[in-house]
Amino acid sequence: MMKPVQWLLSLIFIVQMYLAMALIAVVYLPYALLSRDGAEAACHAFCRWTRFSLRLLCGLKTEVRGEIPTGQVLIAPKHQSFLDIILIYGALPRGKFIMKSILRFAPFLGWYALRIGCVPVDRGKRGAAITKMLADVRSGQSRPGQLIIYPQGTRVAPGEKRPYKIGTAALYSQLQQPCVPVGANVGLFWPKRGILRHPGTAVVEFLSPIPPGLSNADFMAELESRVEASSDALQAEAGFR
Repeated sequence: MMKPVQWLLSLIFIVQMYLAMALIAVVYLPYALLSRDGAEAACHAFCRWTRFSLRLLCGLKTEVRGEIPTGQVLIAPKHQSFLDIILIYGALPRGKFIMKSILRFAPFLGWYALRIGCVPVDRGKRGAAITKMLADVRSGQSRPGQLIIYPQGTRVAPGEKRPYKIGTAALYSQLQQPCVPVGANVGLFWPKRGILRHPGTAVVEFLSPIPPGLSNADFMAELESRVEASSDALQAEAGFR
């Protein structure tokens, strides 16, 4: 398909995706106000629609591999674009993110994120941010779920290197839960910036859990090794060198 046509279809996809977000948010609002289950149902509906319309308009298929965690675990994925958020959350029964504090003010997304139990963190001061993050997580543990934290703290394009941050180890140590690493190749098809969405198969892969009890240094080394190896393999499978 010619790139101008793909670009136009990508633009149409993006516009309708945000319109769908607003429509789903309004339709589900009464249910979401009554119950957190309603907010989670709305978010899952949006994920399903996004995956369907992405394939229909852009020719981009999506795939979730590995065993999906259902218990109370920490999830530590590769973050390449908004698409990995959609695939990971859509696959989990009760996902909730450690998210940038500023996202609280995003239309529709911000309120629903707080409603499903996401934990906003101001990352301006790392030590204070980690302390607040741990306190907020502990205060919300009455409702079991899968807590998702991006260990690199931001979107990282394929081939780009960014350090893994200690906040993930702090949560792992404090919560004493298994941590499930997740690899991804989604940035090859839905890039960090720009409109163009490329056809192909975007994949996230849930890996075997890292059991609790490792030292911070051993945990971080194991986490980075697994996430990077999985992501590199998925990217190579898609033709990236």
